[in-house]
Amino acid sequence: MKGLYHYLRELWKKPYERISDYKEKLTAWRKEGAIVRLDKPTRIDRARALGYREKQGFVVVRVRIRKGGRRRPAYGRGGRKPKKAGIVTFTPKKSHQLIAEERAARKYPNLEVLNSYWVGDDGTYKYFEVILVDPNHPAIKNDKKINWILRQKGRVFRGLTSAGKKMRGLR
Repeated sequence: MKGLYHYLRELWKKPYERISDYKEKLTAWRKEGAIVRLDKPTRIDRARALGYREKQGFVVVRVRIRKGGRRRPAYGRGGRKPKKAGIVTFTPKKSHQLIAEERAARKYPNLEVLNSYWVGDDGTYKYFEVILVDPNHPAIKNDKKINWILRQKGRVFRGLTSAGKKMRGLR
C-alpha cells in the first residue's frame, strides 16, 4: 500500500503526460510577474520533503528565470567582430535554481530561504518555487524543528541552501 505523496511524486516525473492542465498552468504563469507569492505549494510532496509546514511564518514564492546562458554587456566593441566581443558564450557559475533563490531573497529581505524545487519550464523560462521562513514570527521562534534558522542570516547568499551547497561542490 503506497501513500498519496508517492503517487504525487510519480505524477511530477512526467508532468506533460500525466498532469492534465499542466500546459495551461505554464501559459498562465508566463503572463504573471517574475516573482509571485502563493497561498500553497504546487508540489506539496516536494515542499514538505524540503521542510515546508502549513503554518504561519512559512511563505512560498514562484520565481521565473530566463533559460540559457549569461549575456554580458557589449561595451567598447567598436570595429571588432561580434564573435570576439565575448557576449553570448558565457555561462553563469550558479545554477538557475540558485539564481531563483537569490532573487526571492532580495524581494523578501525579512525572510530566509529554506529551500526550493523545480515546478516547470517552457521554451523561454524555468519556474522554481522557493520556500521562505520568517525568522521573526512567534510560530517559528517557538518551533524547535525550525528555529535553528534564527541563527542564520543570508543563508542563500552564503551558499547554505541545498542548491548553494551543490554549487560549492559539497555534494
